[in-house]
Amino acid sequence: MQTAVHQRRDLLVSLSHDIHATPELAFEEHQAHKLLVEALRAEGLDVDQHAFGLPTAFRATAGASGPTIAIFCEYDALPGMGHACGHNIIAAAGLGAALAAASMAEQFGGRVVVLGSPAEESGGGKVFMAESGALDDVDVAMMIHPADIDLRSMTAIAIKNLVCEYRGKPAHAAAHPWDGRNALDAAVLGYLNVAALRQHLRPDERVHGIFRAGGDKPNIVPEFAATEWAIRAPKLEQVDALALRVRAALDAGAKATDCEISCSWIEPAYADLRSSPTLETLFAENAAALGRSLGIAGIDGEVIGSTDMGNVSHIVPTIHPLLAVAPSGTGIHTDGFTKHAASPSGDQAVIDGATAMAMTIADLWLQPELVAQCKREFVQRS
Repeated sequence: MQTAVHQRRDLLVSLSHDIHATPELAFEEHQAHKLLVEALRAEGLDVDQHAFGLPTAFRATAGASGPTIAIFCEYDALPGMGHACGHNIIAAAGLGAALAAASMAEQFGGRVVVLGSPAEESGGGKVFMAESGALDDVDVAMMIHPADIDLRSMTAIAIKNLVCEYRGKPAHAAAHPWDGRNALDAAVLGYLNVAALRQHLRPDERVHGIFRAGGDKPNIVPEFAATEWAIRAPKLEQVDALALRVRAALDAGAKATDCEISCSWIEPAYADLRSSPTLETLFAENAAALGRSLGIAGIDGEVIGSTDMGNVSHIVPTIHPLLAVAPSGTGIHTDGFTKHAASPSGDQAVIDGATAMAMTIADLWLQPELVAQCKREFVQRS
Protein backbone atom coordinates (compact mmCIF):
# COMPACT_ATOMS: atom_id res chain seq x y z
CA MET A 1 0.00 0.00 0.00
CA GLN A 2 2.84 2.39 0.80
CA THR A 3 4.28 1.97 -2.69
CA ALA A 4 0.86 2.45 -4.27
CA VAL A 5 0.45 5.80 -2.50
CA HIS A 6 3.97 7.02 -3.21
CA GLN A 7 3.56 6.27 -6.89
CA ARG A 8 0.80 8.88 -6.86
CA ARG A 9 2.57 11.45 -4.67
CA ASP A 10 2.83 14.15 -7.33
CA LEU A 11 -0.85 13.80 -8.23
CA LEU A 12 -1.98 13.98 -4.60
CA VAL A 13 0.17 16.96 -3.64
CA SER A 14 -0.80 18.84 -6.80
CA LEU A 15 -4.49 18.20 -6.17
CA SER A 16 -4.16 19.36 -2.55
CA HIS A 17 -2.55 22.61 -3.68
CA ASP A 18 -5.11 23.16 -6.44
CA ILE A 19 -8.02 22.80 -4.01
CA HIS A 20 -6.24 25.05 -1.50
CA ALA A 21 -5.74 27.75 -4.14
CA THR A 22 -9.44 27.77 -5.09
CA PRO A 23 -11.43 27.70 -1.83
CA GLU A 24 -15.13 27.00 -2.29
CA LEU A 25 -17.91 27.24 0.29
CA ALA A 26 -20.50 24.66 1.30
CA PHE A 27 -22.36 23.01 -1.60
CA GLU A 28 -20.41 25.20 -4.05
CA GLU A 29 -17.27 23.01 -4.31
CA HIS A 30 -17.52 22.52 -8.08
CA GLN A 31 -13.82 22.79 -8.91
CA ALA A 32 -12.70 20.48 -6.10
CA HIS A 33 -15.44 18.03 -7.04
CA LYS A 34 -14.31 18.07 -10.68
CA LEU A 35 -10.65 17.48 -9.81
CA LEU A 36 -11.43 14.51 -7.55
CA VAL A 37 -13.88 12.89 -9.96
CA GLU A 38 -11.43 13.24 -12.86
CA ALA A 39 -8.61 11.69 -10.81
CA LEU A 40 -10.78 8.70 -9.87
CA ARG A 41 -11.98 8.15 -13.42
CA ALA A 42 -8.44 8.42 -14.77
CA GLU A 43 -7.62 5.27 -12.76
CA GLY A 44 -10.63 3.39 -14.04
CA LEU A 45 -13.04 3.77 -11.13
CA ASP A 46 -16.75 4.03 -11.85
CA VAL A 47 -17.89 7.33 -10.35
CA ASP A 48 -21.36 8.66 -9.64
CA GLN A 49 -20.40 12.31 -9.85
CA HIS A 50 -23.62 13.83 -8.48
CA ALA A 51 -24.40 11.25 -5.84
CA PHE A 52 -27.29 11.17 -3.37
CA GLY A 53 -29.00 14.17 -4.94
CA LEU A 54 -26.15 16.56 -4.08
CA PRO A 55 -24.45 18.31 -7.03
CA THR A 56 -21.00 18.34 -5.40
CA ALA A 57 -21.08 14.89 -3.79
CA PHE A 58 -19.66 11.78 -5.43
CA ARG A 59 -19.35 8.04 -4.87
CA ALA A 60 -16.85 5.62 -6.40
CA THR A 61 -16.26 1.95 -5.65
CA ALA A 62 -13.70 -0.77 -6.33
CA GLY A 63 -13.73 -4.46 -5.48
CA ALA A 64 -16.49 -7.01 -5.91
CA SER A 65 -16.90 -8.52 -2.44
CA GLY A 66 -15.50 -8.69 1.07
CA PRO A 67 -15.43 -6.11 3.88
CA THR A 68 -16.58 -2.72 2.61
CA ILE A 69 -14.56 0.25 3.84
CA ALA A 70 -15.69 3.84 3.23
CA ILE A 71 -13.23 6.72 2.95
CA PHE A 72 -14.60 10.24 3.21
CA CYS A 73 -13.16 13.22 1.34
CA GLU A 74 -14.02 16.76 2.44
CA TYR A 75 -13.23 19.81 0.32
CA ASP A 76 -15.30 22.82 1.40
CA ALA A 77 -13.62 25.94 2.74
CA LEU A 78 -14.37 28.69 5.26
CA PRO A 79 -15.58 32.19 4.32
CA GLY A 80 -12.72 34.68 4.40
CA MET A 81 -10.13 32.13 5.55
CA GLY A 82 -10.10 29.61 2.75
CA HIS A 83 -8.82 26.20 3.81
CA ALA A 84 -8.16 27.12 7.43
CA CYS A 85 -9.39 23.66 8.37
CA GLY A 86 -7.19 21.92 5.81
CA HIS A 87 -9.91 20.18 3.85
CA ASN A 88 -7.63 20.19 0.83
CA ILE A 89 -5.44 17.76 2.80
CA ILE A 90 -8.45 15.62 3.73
CA ALA A 91 -9.56 15.42 0.10
CA ALA A 92 -6.12 14.51 -1.26
CA ALA A 93 -5.37 11.98 1.48
CA GLY A 94 -8.76 10.34 0.98
CA LEU A 95 -8.17 10.16 -2.75
CA GLY A 96 -4.71 8.64 -2.24
CA ALA A 97 -6.02 5.98 0.16
CA ALA A 98 -8.88 5.15 -2.17
CA LEU A 99 -6.68 4.78 -5.26
CA ALA A 100 -4.13 2.66 -3.41
CA ALA A 101 -6.84 0.43 -1.94
CA ALA A 102 -8.64 0.16 -5.28
CA SER A 103 -5.45 -1.12 -6.92
CA MET A 104 -5.32 -3.98 -4.37
CA ALA A 105 -9.03 -4.68 -3.84
CA GLU A 106 -9.30 -7.77 -6.04
CA GLN A 107 -6.01 -9.19 -4.76
CA PHE A 108 -6.94 -8.67 -1.08
CA GLY A 109 -10.63 -9.57 -1.42
CA GLY A 110 -12.32 -6.39 -0.26
CA ARG A 111 -14.39 -3.40 -1.36
CA VAL A 112 -13.57 0.28 -0.97
CA VAL A 113 -16.06 3.12 -1.31
CA VAL A 114 -14.79 6.68 -1.59
CA LEU A 115 -17.40 9.29 -0.72
CA GLY A 116 -17.01 12.93 -1.61
CA SER A 117 -18.91 14.79 1.08
CA PRO A 118 -19.62 18.51 0.61
CA ALA A 119 -20.47 21.09 3.23
CA GLU A 120 -18.83 19.85 6.41
CA GLU A 121 -18.18 23.36 7.73
CA SER A 122 -21.88 24.16 7.47
CA GLY A 123 -24.58 22.14 5.82
CA GLY A 124 -23.97 18.56 6.97
CA GLY A 125 -23.33 16.87 3.65
CA LYS A 126 -22.61 13.51 5.28
CA VAL A 127 -25.95 13.55 7.09
CA PHE A 128 -27.91 14.00 3.85
CA MET A 129 -25.76 11.38 2.15
CA ALA A 130 -26.35 8.87 4.94
CA GLU A 131 -30.09 9.53 4.84
CA SER A 132 -29.96 8.70 1.11
CA GLY A 133 -28.24 5.36 1.70
CA ALA A 134 -24.53 6.21 1.42
CA LEU A 135 -23.64 3.92 4.33
CA ASP A 136 -26.13 1.13 3.73
CA ASP A 137 -23.50 -1.35 2.49
CA VAL A 138 -20.54 -0.01 4.50
CA ASP A 139 -18.85 -1.94 7.32
CA VAL A 140 -16.53 0.80 8.66
CA ALA A 141 -15.71 4.41 7.72
CA MET A 142 -12.62 6.59 8.05
CA MET A 143 -10.99 9.90 7.23
CA ILE A 144 -8.09 11.97 8.55
CA HIS A 145 -8.03 15.61 9.64
CA PRO A 146 -5.06 18.01 9.83
CA ALA A 147 -4.25 19.79 13.09
CA ASP A 148 -1.29 20.98 15.16
CA ILE A 149 -0.86 17.60 16.86
CA ASP A 150 -0.90 13.89 16.05
CA LEU A 151 -3.85 12.30 17.86
CA ARG A 152 -5.84 9.11 17.51
CA SER A 153 -9.09 11.06 17.48
CA MET A 154 -10.59 14.51 17.53
CA THR A 155 -12.85 15.38 20.46
CA ALA A 156 -15.96 16.14 18.41
CA ILE A 157 -18.97 17.24 20.42
CA ALA A 158 -22.57 17.69 19.34
CA ILE A 159 -23.79 20.97 17.89
CA LYS A 160 -26.98 22.69 16.80
CA ASN A 161 -27.12 26.06 15.06
CA LEU A 162 -29.86 28.58 15.72
CA VAL A 163 -30.85 31.70 13.75
CA CYS A 164 -32.90 34.39 15.52
CA GLU A 165 -34.61 37.30 13.79
CA TYR A 166 -35.83 40.36 15.65
CA ARG A 167 -38.48 42.71 14.31
CA GLY A 168 -39.23 46.13 15.69
CA LYS A 169 -40.60 49.37 14.30
CA PRO A 170 -38.63 51.96 12.29
CA ALA A 171 -38.59 55.64 13.17
CA HIS A 172 -36.36 58.69 12.70
CA ALA A 173 -33.75 58.30 15.42
CA ALA A 174 -33.64 62.07 16.15
CA ALA A 175 -37.06 63.42 15.17
CA HIS A 176 -39.32 60.88 16.88
CA PRO A 177 -37.37 57.98 18.36
CA TRP A 178 -40.22 57.26 20.78
CA ASP A 179 -42.23 55.89 17.87
CA GLY A 180 -39.59 53.23 17.15
CA ARG A 181 -38.91 49.79 18.55
CA ASN A 182 -35.22 48.96 18.17
CA ALA A 183 -34.61 45.44 16.85
CA LEU A 184 -30.86 45.89 17.22
CA ASP A 185 -31.28 46.69 20.92
CA ALA A 186 -33.28 43.48 21.27
CA ALA A 187 -30.50 41.48 19.63
CA VAL A 188 -27.77 43.19 21.67
CA LEU A 189 -29.59 42.56 24.95
CA GLY A 190 -30.07 38.94 23.95
CA TYR A 191 -26.36 38.67 23.18
CA LEU A 192 -25.47 40.16 26.56
CA ASN A 193 -27.86 37.78 28.30
CA VAL A 194 -26.11 34.82 26.68
CA ALA A 195 -22.75 36.29 27.69
CA ALA A 196 -23.96 36.31 31.30
CA LEU A 197 -25.26 32.75 30.91
CA ARG A 198 -21.79 31.59 29.88
CA GLN A 199 -20.58 32.06 33.46
CA HIS A 200 -22.82 29.16 34.46
CA LEU A 201 -22.11 26.66 31.70
CA ARG A 202 -20.37 23.37 32.26
CA PRO A 203 -16.72 23.23 31.12
CA ASP A 204 -17.69 20.96 28.22
CA GLU A 205 -20.50 23.21 26.95
CA ARG A 206 -20.07 25.99 24.39
CA VAL A 207 -22.29 28.82 23.12
CA HIS A 208 -21.07 31.36 20.59
CA GLY A 209 -22.83 33.74 18.25
CA ILE A 210 -22.53 36.44 15.62
CA PHE A 211 -24.69 39.31 14.34
CA ARG A 212 -26.04 38.73 10.86
CA ALA A 213 -27.91 42.03 10.55
CA GLY A 214 -28.28 45.13 12.70
CA GLY A 215 -29.82 48.03 10.81
CA ASP A 216 -29.06 50.17 7.77
CA LYS A 217 -28.25 53.70 8.98
CA PRO A 218 -27.73 55.18 12.45
CA ASN A 219 -30.47 57.78 11.95
CA ILE A 220 -33.10 55.06 11.41
CA VAL A 221 -34.25 52.99 14.37
CA PRO A 222 -33.45 49.44 13.19
CA GLU A 223 -36.56 47.56 12.22
CA PHE A 224 -34.73 44.26 11.71
CA ALA A 225 -31.78 42.47 13.30
CA ALA A 226 -30.57 38.89 13.22
CA THR A 227 -28.09 36.70 15.09
CA GLU A 228 -26.76 33.20 14.57
CA TRP A 229 -25.77 30.89 17.40
CA ALA A 230 -23.85 27.64 17.78
CA ILE A 231 -24.78 25.58 20.83
CA ARG A 232 -22.46 22.69 21.69
CA ALA A 233 -22.34 19.98 24.33
CA PRO A 234 -20.99 16.42 24.56
CA LYS A 235 -24.31 14.85 23.47
CA LEU A 236 -27.28 16.07 21.44
CA GLU A 237 -29.66 15.67 24.38
CA GLN A 238 -27.43 18.00 26.40
CA VAL A 239 -27.51 20.49 23.54
CA ASP A 240 -31.31 20.41 23.66
CA ALA A 241 -31.33 21.15 27.39
CA LEU A 242 -28.84 24.00 26.99
CA ALA A 243 -30.83 25.41 24.07
CA LEU A 244 -33.78 26.06 26.38
CA ARG A 245 -31.59 28.32 28.53
CA VAL A 246 -30.18 30.10 25.50
CA ARG A 247 -33.66 30.73 24.09
CA ALA A 248 -34.80 32.20 27.40
CA ALA A 249 -31.86 34.62 27.32
CA LEU A 250 -32.58 35.65 23.74
CA ASP A 251 -36.33 35.98 24.29
CA ALA A 252 -35.69 38.29 27.23
CA GLY A 253 -33.93 40.78 24.95
CA ALA A 254 -36.97 40.94 22.71
CA LYS A 255 -39.37 41.30 25.62
CA ALA A 256 -37.36 44.12 27.18
CA THR A 257 -37.48 46.17 23.96
CA ASP A 258 -41.04 45.36 22.90
CA CYS A 259 -39.82 43.60 19.76
CA GLU A 260 -40.80 40.31 18.18
CA ILE A 261 -38.40 37.39 17.94
CA SER A 262 -38.56 34.27 15.78
CA CYS A 263 -35.92 31.52 15.91
CA SER A 264 -35.28 28.51 13.71
CA TRP A 265 -32.78 25.67 13.75
CA ILE A 266 -30.31 25.22 10.90
CA GLU A 267 -30.52 21.54 10.02
CA PRO A 268 -28.94 19.11 10.32
CA ALA A 269 -27.53 18.91 13.82
CA TYR A 270 -24.12 17.27 14.27
CA ALA A 271 -23.78 14.39 16.73
CA ASP A 272 -20.79 13.62 18.93
CA LEU A 273 -18.02 11.44 17.49
CA ARG A 274 -17.74 7.85 18.72
CA SER A 275 -14.31 6.64 17.67
CA SER A 276 -13.81 2.90 17.18
CA PRO A 277 -11.08 1.60 19.57
CA THR A 278 -10.02 -1.23 17.25
CA LEU A 279 -9.82 1.04 14.20
CA GLU A 280 -7.96 3.66 16.24
CA THR A 281 -5.35 1.10 17.26
CA LEU A 282 -4.88 -0.21 13.73
CA PHE A 283 -4.47 3.28 12.30
CA ALA A 284 -2.11 4.36 15.11
CA GLU A 285 0.11 1.30 14.53
CA ASN A 286 0.28 2.04 10.82
CA ALA A 287 0.99 5.72 11.44
CA ALA A 288 3.78 4.72 13.84
CA ALA A 289 5.37 2.68 11.06
CA LEU A 290 5.51 5.93 9.06
CA GLY A 291 7.15 7.81 11.92
CA ARG A 292 4.08 9.41 13.48
CA SER A 293 3.29 8.72 17.13
CA LEU A 294 -0.39 9.40 17.68
CA GLY A 295 -1.34 10.57 21.16
CA ILE A 296 -4.57 9.91 23.04
CA ALA A 297 -7.10 12.73 23.09
CA GLY A 298 -7.52 14.27 26.53
CA ILE A 299 -4.24 12.81 27.78
CA ASP A 300 -1.60 13.87 25.25
CA GLY A 301 -3.53 16.86 23.93
CA GLU A 302 -6.94 17.72 22.58
CA VAL A 303 -8.63 19.41 19.64
CA ILE A 304 -12.30 20.18 20.31
CA GLY A 305 -14.82 20.86 17.57
CA SER A 306 -17.86 19.45 15.81
CA THR A 307 -18.21 17.50 12.57
CA ASP A 308 -20.82 15.62 10.58
CA MET A 309 -18.44 12.66 10.78
CA GLY A 310 -19.94 12.36 14.26
CA ASN A 311 -23.25 11.41 12.66
CA VAL A 312 -21.46 8.76 10.58
CA SER A 313 -19.95 7.31 13.76
CA HIS A 314 -23.48 6.62 15.08
CA ILE A 315 -24.20 4.48 12.00
CA VAL A 316 -20.99 2.48 11.43
CA PRO A 317 -17.65 2.07 13.26
CA THR A 318 -15.62 5.18 12.47
CA ILE A 319 -12.27 6.90 13.02
CA HIS A 320 -11.29 10.55 12.60
CA PRO A 321 -7.58 10.78 13.56
CA LEU A 322 -5.58 14.02 13.53
CA LEU A 323 -2.25 14.54 11.76
CA ALA A 324 0.00 17.47 12.62
CA VAL A 325 0.68 19.93 9.80
CA ALA A 326 1.32 23.07 11.86
CA PRO A 327 3.42 24.00 14.91
CA SER A 328 1.88 23.27 18.29
CA GLY A 329 -0.53 26.02 19.29
CA THR A 330 -1.59 26.86 15.72
CA GLY A 331 -5.33 26.41 15.90
CA ILE A 332 -7.55 25.32 13.06
CA HIS A 333 -9.84 28.03 11.68
CA THR A 334 -7.05 30.62 11.80
CA ASP A 335 -5.15 32.39 9.03
CA GLY A 336 -1.94 30.78 10.24
CA PHE A 337 -3.36 27.32 9.74
CA THR A 338 -4.44 28.19 6.20
CA LYS A 339 -0.80 28.72 5.24
CA HIS A 340 0.34 25.43 6.75
CA ALA A 341 -2.36 23.52 4.87
CA ALA A 342 -0.38 24.05 1.65
CA SER A 343 3.10 23.76 3.15
CA PRO A 344 5.61 20.86 2.99
CA SER A 345 4.25 19.61 6.32
CA GLY A 346 0.75 19.69 4.86
CA ASP A 347 1.96 17.74 1.83
CA GLN A 348 3.53 15.14 4.11
CA ALA A 349 0.23 14.76 5.96
CA VAL A 350 -1.46 14.02 2.64
CA ILE A 351 0.96 11.18 1.96
CA ASP A 352 1.08 9.87 5.53
CA GLY A 353 -2.68 10.06 5.90
CA ALA A 354 -3.30 8.28 2.61
CA THR A 355 -0.73 5.60 3.41
CA ALA A 356 -1.91 4.92 6.96
CA MET A 357 -5.54 4.68 5.84
CA ALA A 358 -4.64 2.36 2.96
CA MET A 359 -2.60 0.16 5.29
CA THR A 360 -5.51 0.05 7.75
CA ILE A 361 -7.86 -0.97 4.96
CA ALA A 362 -5.48 -3.78 4.01
CA ASP A 363 -5.44 -4.96 7.64
CA LEU A 364 -9.23 -5.12 7.67
CA TRP A 365 -9.40 -6.97 4.36
CA LEU A 366 -6.77 -9.51 5.31
CA GLN A 367 -8.20 -10.01 8.80
CA PRO A 368 -12.00 -9.79 8.48
CA GLU A 369 -12.32 -10.82 12.13
CA LEU A 370 -11.17 -7.28 12.94
CA VAL A 371 -14.20 -5.91 11.11
CA ALA A 372 -16.41 -8.17 13.21
CA GLN A 373 -14.64 -6.91 16.34
CA CYS A 374 -15.27 -3.30 15.32
CA LYS A 375 -18.95 -4.07 14.87
CA ARG A 376 -19.22 -5.78 18.27
CA GLU A 377 -17.61 -2.76 19.94
CA PHE A 378 -19.98 -0.50 18.05
CA VAL A 379 -23.07 -2.34 19.27
CA GLN A 380 -21.79 -2.38 22.85
CA ARG A 381 -21.04 1.34 22.87
CA SER A 382 -24.36 2.16 21.22
